[in-house]
Amino acid sequence: MLLDNTSEQRVSQFLPFVPPGMTFTYGIEEGEDYRTRLIADADYAITGQVAVTKRMLQAATRLKLVHKSGVGVDNIDIDTARDLGIRVARTTGSNAVPVAEFALGLALSAMRGIAHGNSVLKGGEWRGPAGLPNKTFLISGKTVGIIGFGAIGQAFARILNGFGCSILYNQRSRLPAERERELNATYASLDEIYAGADLISLNCPLTPQTKNMIDRQAFEKMKRTAVLVNVARGGIVVEEDLIWALKSRTITAAAVDVFEQEPLPSRSPLLENIDNLVVTPHIAAIASDTARPTIARIFRNILAVSRGEALPESDLVA
Repeated sequence: MLLDNTSEQRVSQFLPFVPPGMTFTYGIEEGEDYRTRLIADADYAITGQVAVTKRMLQAATRLKLVHKSGVGVDNIDIDTARDLGIRVARTTGSNAVPVAEFALGLALSAMRGIAHGNSVLKGGEWRGPAGLPNKTFLISGKTVGIIGFGAIGQAFARILNGFGCSILYNQRSRLPAERERELNATYASLDEIYAGADLISLNCPLTPQTKNMIDRQAFEKMKRTAVLVNVARGGIVVEEDLIWALKSRTITAAAVDVFEQEPLPSRSPLLENIDNLVVTPHIAAIASDTARPTIARIFRNILAVSRGEALPESDLVA
């Protein structure tokens, strides 16, 4: 069962991988009440962005596995799943290149005024360079700070090497020196990244340590010409402080694909006329090129659980 509401086109991508004897269903409505009823009879559940709550898990008396289509599992109540003996898995590394490429696209859109120019021109105005909301900058040769240096952060670093960027990275543990040389990356503290980076990319998971990490104090440490890109999780950035930083020009621009509340409410202040902010609806991981191998991997893991076999260590969460 796919808990996310989805299109017929996406459903057609799943159907060829459904094992014989299994039935594939998917969500067609929103809301926890509906999804609690939906999951109640499921043996296996797949989620992309839908929250899998304690209530849902407690109602799913047949459930053996919750599988994330992607990497971040902060939308799944892991503790409850573990208590109930429900296994949780993800497709580690499957979205690294799509998200890294999207981060580059967001960076260029914000640094060069691409999204703003598109919006203004489609609104019927030809403003030209005089209509840009702020100075624009090349990405080539810049210092880029990557916070979170797992598969996505490292994929982004490899892309940026082609632009001649200097890479600063931060994560819980430092990489071996050989790996740093291979990626042309230098370990740095958060304060060193805030102070020295022209572009800061968030690629870390949402944890108690990273929640609200990018706040007003962090913005005040950044360059006035800095651009922030968030393709990680919304809760890492204090959205009220982001709006302040953009409106006060404490930083030059930001581009955000993820939000504290998703879907983003239509009256969110982030959707107001903030001309140095680019927003997209959590689509960084979506690429048709990677859909088939990711879906095949999910169903391999479902089959493994159905046979009583062990899941790959890299995919197993709980």
